[in-house]
Amino acid sequence: MSRRGTAEEKTAKSDPIYRNRLVNMLVNRILKHGKKSLAYQILYRAMKKIQQKTETNPLSVLHQAIRGVTPDIAVKARRVGGSTHQVPIEIGSTQGKALAIR
Repeated sequence: MSRRGTAEEKTAKSDPIYRNRLVNMLVNRILKHGKKSLAYQILYRAMKKIQQKTETNPLSVLHQAIRGVTPDIAVKARRVGGSTHQVPIEIGSTQGKALAIR
């Protein structure tokens, strides 16, 4: 039996302007070399362009885009006998959002 404790699930913090966790998750994916302020600038500039071109709330456009690319199922390798089969499994909403952002 393992003596290690179970890992606590971390929740993403919300960003300072839009107060949204999805925006912060996206900023963390853009992040390179620890320059979070630059990642925020890039994302906010993109959101401003979305606002100007579509004249709608950029946050709703972002949610719609993420919802469109979020997968419902994923395939997992299962070994049966001597061969490996790809078995489809359902994935949760949190993992689906993480995969969509990637």
